[in-house]
Amino acid sequence: MTPIELNGLPAPQFWRRVFCALYEQLVLLGVMALTFLIPNLALGILFGTSLPSWLTFLYLYVILGMYFVWYWTKSGQTLAMQTWRIRIIGPGGYKLTRRLAIRRYILGSLWIVPCIILQWLFQLQKWQIIEMLFAVSLFFWPLTIYIHRTNTLIRQSLPDRLAGTRMVELPKHLVTLK
Repeated sequence: MTPIELNGLPAPQFWRRVFCALYEQLVLLGVMALTFLIPNLALGILFGTSLPSWLTFLYLYVILGMYFVWYWTKSGQTLAMQTWRIRIIGPGGYKLTRRLAIRRYILGSLWIVPCIILQWLFQLQKWQIIEMLFAVSLFFWPLTIYIHRTNTLIRQSLPDRLAGTRMVELPKHLVTLK
């Protein structure tokens, strides 16, 4: 499709975004297992130590950022987005530049801030933190499309509006997995 045609496509609706995010989280489990668990297990077994929690968080944040930025700049779609026929486009319908993809990743991860505040306020422990992170990232963050009160066909989530990107739903006849 040409950038003009991509720019004219409608935005994905709420439930398509939720199911895509759920599938994305499953894919990310594999990414994290490969890039996080294996090196950290080796570090623990070989040297009997582990990374401090702040360094672990930073390491995971960078690894996940590399995953998203690479896919968004390559094809505009992660593996989950390909399955759910969703694509991220830049201004005018063009592919995202690396700078724009990084900006969107940083803005898209702002959902962590309210989670940290809630964890601090309610002193959440262990599984409660994971449940809260899961609920916020899966349901509350996609709900930000409803803040955009203009045309329902062009509703965008908060990170997309702030970054200047758009999520579009691809027609069925255009799905090509590469």
